Amino acid sequence: MSVNHHISDELLLDYASGSLAESWSIAVATHLALCPKCRKRLDAMEMAAGALLRDAESAGEISDDQWRSMKHRLNAGQAATANKATASRSSRTAILPEPLRSYAGGDIDTLKWKPLGPGAYHFPIPTRDGEAQVRLLRIPAGKPVPEHTHGGRELTVVLSGCFRDGQNVFYRGDLEEADEELTHQPIAGEGEDCICLAVTDAPLKFKSWMVRLVQPVLGI
Repeated sequence: MSVNHHISDELLLDYASGSLAESWSIAVATHLALCPKCRKRLDAMEMAAGALLRDAESAGEISDDQWRSMKHRLNAGQAATANKATASRSSRTAILPEPLRSYAGGDIDTLKWKPLGPGAYHFPIPTRDGEAQVRLLRIPAGKPVPEHTHGGRELTVVLSGCFRDGQNVFYRGDLEEADEELTHQPIAGEGEDCICLAVTDAPLKFKSWMVRLVQPVLGI
């Protein structure tokens, strides 16, 4: 099944420039590993950035040290893109693509999932930047996530199964960007659990007072 929900240009540009924090970069890299279209977009952005840098260098607008630094960053980004494409081809039977699988320490059948409400589980993934929380979520088939909005940004990448959010359905590889302007209640698809990667930089704002009561214990 093809990927239909993609990374925004702004987020992809931040990733291409190396300015995106580790937590968010994990979500973007996971989507890129599953989405050939966005890998091509990333390649195009890096090529355009390289051309602009070469023009600036010829006009004497950047120093040799600046050029070498930016060229190294571009080459590193292109190599990473190639590695993601290779990883996606070589691990088609795995649910978690690289580099996410290495961050988690294995595929989903090896993880020690923690309870997160009736039938739901999560697996926190530690990062070094401290900017956002990264976790895997496993939502039971046909079950909704409690209605909520956000205190900041949330990126969600589907890894297995699917979920419905309003009129949109998100399948493997699809990425949803949400912020404080969106109030929603995603529902896992029927037939199999929905496993996804979620990155948030602020606690969710649940409408149910019961969920809010246990929220500090769950850490969401």
